[in-house]
Amino acid sequence: MIRILIADDHAIVRQGLRQIVSDQPDMVVAGEADSLTQTMEAVQSDSWDVLVLDLTMPDGNGLDLLRELRFTKPDIRVLVLSMHSEDQFALPVLQAGASGYLTKETVPEELVRALRRIHRGGKYVSQSLAEKLVGAVGGDDNREEHEKLSAREFQVFFMLATGRTLKEIARELGLSVKTISTYRSRTLEKLGLQTNAEIVRYAIHQRIID
Repeated sequence: MIRILIADDHAIVRQGLRQIVSDQPDMVVAGEADSLTQTMEAVQSDSWDVLVLDLTMPDGNGLDLLRELRFTKPDIRVLVLSMHSEDQFALPVLQAGASGYLTKETVPEELVRALRRIHRGGKYVSQSLAEKLVGAVGGDDNREEHEKLSAREFQVFFMLATGRTLKEIARELGLSVKTISTYRSRTLEKLGLQTNAEIVRYAIHQRIID
């Protein structure tokens, strides 16, 4: 039996996922969490086969949790289920340690396939993302510039785009302002930008933020 932990701050999403899983004879939703803090507590206190994780939670960003789990709970498999398109977020999520990425527009049948494949130790991405990954490995890299950022660089980029200051980002990520400033500088250089205002315009143009 595949034991699943659902981490999402929307009760209606958790209910929908529970209903999808309840129709499967080989899996069960054995726990729920509505914040990153609750998720980490649940992961540390019990045993899970697959964590279904929302990327954006009220108390932080799922990328940090993914990186922490790589060291504290390396055996747990994580499927990120997000409202954000895979074009912007899938690659940073996979780099951070997730086993798969799906959007919340995914049909139930594909979600079930993803859960089973990840439980067996595999990776799960959509066909379009798989083609991008193959292109990147083969040197035919047609990704947008922000998709080439490291997971941490993209996280800082996203937080700057949503209006957070360097001090706020440093406090939320538990890093120094100097370190965040370094990530900001690297991101600006890689994207060919100069100011935070240009970061915001870039993010809006790429539909990373509204």
